[in-house]
Amino acid sequence: MRPGRPPDPPILLSYSAHPMSKHRIISGDPDDQRDDQIAATLRPQQLDQYVGQSALVERLTIALRAAQQRNESMEHVLLHGPPGLGKTSLAFVIANEMGAHLTVTSGPALTRPADLVGLLTKLQHRDVLFIDEIHRLPIALEEYLYSAMEDYRIEFTVDSGMHAKTITLPVQPFCLIGATTRAGGISGPMRARFGIVHHLTYYHQHELLTILRRSASLLDITTADDSALSTIADRSRGTPRVANRLLRRARDYAQIKRDGSFDTQSVNDALKLEGVDEIGLDEIDRQYLRTIAEIYRGGPVGLDTIAATLSEDPGTLEDMVEPFLLQIGFLARTRRGRQLTPRAADHLGVTIDPPPDPDNNLFNDQQ
Repeated sequence: MRPGRPPDPPILLSYSAHPMSKHRIISGDPDDQRDDQIAATLRPQQLDQYVGQSALVERLTIALRAAQQRNESMEHVLLHGPPGLGKTSLAFVIANEMGAHLTVTSGPALTRPADLVGLLTKLQHRDVLFIDEIHRLPIALEEYLYSAMEDYRIEFTVDSGMHAKTITLPVQPFCLIGATTRAGGISGPMRARFGIVHHLTYYHQHELLTILRRSASLLDITTADDSALSTIADRSRGTPRVANRLLRRARDYAQIKRDGSFDTQSVNDALKLEGVDEIGLDEIDRQYLRTIAEIYRGGPVGLDTIAATLSEDPGTLEDMVEPFLLQIGFLARTRRGRQLTPRAADHLGVTIDPPPDPDNNLFNDQQ
């Protein structure tokens, strides 16, 4: 933070995720404001504290050092990937590394041109503007960003008809960091104006374990051993936010039920109470899998049919349940619908019928 300059209050939004996420401890989306506040205390402050995403960290290290040597603003950065993987944390890290002021907002919070113009004109040299869920930024506001990102100026029209005139406002060189879970929702012209574009991937178990060690230290969990932390890492679905959330739940359980004894058994009991099994599935995941296995004999079955059976929205299932099941190989998307894999059947302890051979069915129909 630059000395002598009080930070502007960030523009925080109250956009909400799907209702299902509010009841899922293993969701990558933030639960509530308190979840965000606790997560902020666990965020890394410098790049050397950031764990994982090694290719991105190396790219950012080079770009940051080059910008600092030239006394220029950092290149614009677009980060995309599933929620909970550290996009917001990287924005804070970049601002800290640049010694710059960070302004935080999001696409849904910016509804009028005046909102965006006000933010851009307040930025000082090398400041960082972070826009979360940038794919939800209105197209009309995107057009203001084009000239601001490339030429550091804003052009807008006042009045109309024969009295219309264009006013140009200069802005200081700044760094825009955009974060999104839906990279396909960003227009081509907007994407082309980012100098660094990177997809964040899920974390490996040893990376999550390193993060959990640091978080346990910050949360004063002095009795945590690697075995207990490894158990949490194994069930965190490759997502640091989920790992830290499970760590806090296990800490609370150990404090109340085990007199502060934070060991593997305590963690297992805590996560069993939360409904999280040994590979990170919760009750919603298991209900989805059981529906396909027991009612539709393993599939294939259409998504709309599954959603109707579960009384859920198809988009909710597609965005919040299926990605992890696909990632671990429990679910297959075929032309004829969703289908369980043998690995999922083994985990559930059920037997599913082999899928019918379309060629045989076609031959039989012709007979």
